[in-house]
Amino acid sequence: MANAWLSVHLIWINGDAVEARNSLYACHAVILSPVSVNGQRKAMVSAADNLRVAGPSVSARACLFAYALIFSALFLTHLPLLRLPYFWDEAGYFIPAARDLLLSGSLIPHTTLSNAHPPLVMLWLAFWWKFSAFTPAVTRTAMLLVAAFALLGLWRLARDVANPAVALATVLCTALYPVFFAQSTMAHLDMMAAAFTLWGLAMYIEGRRVAMIVFFALAPLAKETAIVAPLALLAWEWICPLLDHTSAGPEARCLHQRGWLRSSSLLLCLLPLAAWFIYHHHRTGFFFGNPQYLRYNLEATLNPLRIALALLLRLWHVLGYLDLFLLTLAAAAVMGRPPLRQPDGSLRPRIAIAVQLVFAVVILAYLLALSFAGGAVLARYMLPVVPLVVLVCISTLQRRARRWAWWIAFTCAVFVMQLVVPPPYRIAPEDTLLYRDYVIGHKLAANELAARYPQARVLTAWPASDELTRPFLGYVKQPLAVARLENFSPLEMAQAAQASDQFDVVLLFTTKWQPLHPLFRVLPFGRALQQRFFDYHEDLPPLAAADLLGGRVVRYWNRNNEWIAIIAIEKIENAAARGPAFCRYP
Repeated sequence: MANAWLSVHLIWINGDAVEARNSLYACHAVILSPVSVNGQRKAMVSAADNLRVAGPSVSARACLFAYALIFSALFLTHLPLLRLPYFWDEAGYFIPAARDLLLSGSLIPHTTLSNAHPPLVMLWLAFWWKFSAFTPAVTRTAMLLVAAFALLGLWRLARDVANPAVALATVLCTALYPVFFAQSTMAHLDMMAAAFTLWGLAMYIEGRRVAMIVFFALAPLAKETAIVAPLALLAWEWICPLLDHTSAGPEARCLHQRGWLRSSSLLLCLLPLAAWFIYHHHRTGFFFGNPQYLRYNLEATLNPLRIALALLLRLWHVLGYLDLFLLTLAAAAVMGRPPLRQPDGSLRPRIAIAVQLVFAVVILAYLLALSFAGGAVLARYMLPVVPLVVLVCISTLQRRARRWAWWIAFTCAVFVMQLVVPPPYRIAPEDTLLYRDYVIGHKLAANELAARYPQARVLTAWPASDELTRPFLGYVKQPLAVARLENFSPLEMAQAAQASDQFDVVLLFTTKWQPLHPLFRVLPFGRALQQRFFDYHEDLPPLAAADLLGGRVVRYWNRNNEWIAIIAIEKIENAAARGPAFCRYP
């Protein structure tokens, strides 16, 4: 659907595309002028000449049509997901924080602990709730607007550095990549951070300094880690001229030749984020969130071994995760082939080396920064840079492989399949439509508890504890009484068994999804390191938990090994229902 609609768009603005293509090829024509450097002959080419920028030809009208088509395609493909209740971190922090902003006007949440995340996403959601309705459908549609804006920025960036065909293929692959697709409707911070980062990079490539600073200043107001991109570019602008003077190649490494003072204007991107942290400290007494949050996301991560392991996981996330290796390995495989020729006999152009180095610097900065910081090593944290990997790979394939379009079509088909068929290795459910299985199961369980045990005390873990006590999350109409435990590990469940008089029903669910038929029988890095650095534990199975707690499994749902169970303790159990009911998702 997205492919067809974007193709219609390209036909509609065919005049713009032709003009852009002519501009690209005209800018690509360069004249090498030999100069003497330290007694050696050196062919120098300015990065501006090498860069094939289509900036002015991408008109406001073209961007408007592209945005409308992209959003329409996203809306239609995500339509079945728009009414789903909130999932995990949405329910645990972002929706309550945005709701507090809506009701009280306070940027600091009071119904949940503040973790110092900047408020831009919460402001965006509160705006739409105020002028529309406070429902999951409005929330998810508002996030689709952000995802469409991110894809529009990627489309512009790809046209700037490559051509319309590569831009179209890049947008399509990124939109269907499971992590991007799943995150497109979710109320997380990463999609907005990715959108502003991609637009900031597009403006940086085009040399639009003021617009670049605006976008790069907004990105960390969506998520603080987005400050990595402008700081990486600043460091590169300071270092690159030193490397360029020692380069013997014919093509310049520096995209923009600026002095130290002008490059330092990128530091302006820090000001809004710094102002937020100062304000947060004024209101809460903490610069970077409550002590537990800071300890989990920074202090506990600064271990050399943990940093090395996290870096390996981050590399997997940007190079191979959820079939992304279909693009990266294919691009590596064709690098040994000579570039193909166009009808006029010239070689198919590549992305300028200076631009590729800019992409590499930003990607490397994200890899390193998020290996040092961040307690949870989640794939969505890399959303600002994964589209850059996709763009470079597709440009390489288009330049060197004759049937590159067929490979892109095959890759997109595999991405779609991966959305609904879980891989044979551990992933976060929010990276595919596994999160839908989780949400539907929890909604069914909440309905069951509300109908059969409305006065019971329910023992469960977060985030189900919030789902059952906060009706605005979409699971229950009236809050239930909840006793909370940390997780469903054997140790936690054994401790709960010692206080069985404090609860009547247990809501048990998988907190660490495991594939039904794992590709590897052992955990990456081993069980001990996973438990030490990445909060790994195994959930006690429902039957074993029922035996330990002295109850019976009365309901059990399972889809794609995303399971949830209700255990009734014997003292309130309905004696007429003697066996567990094993249910399938609708």
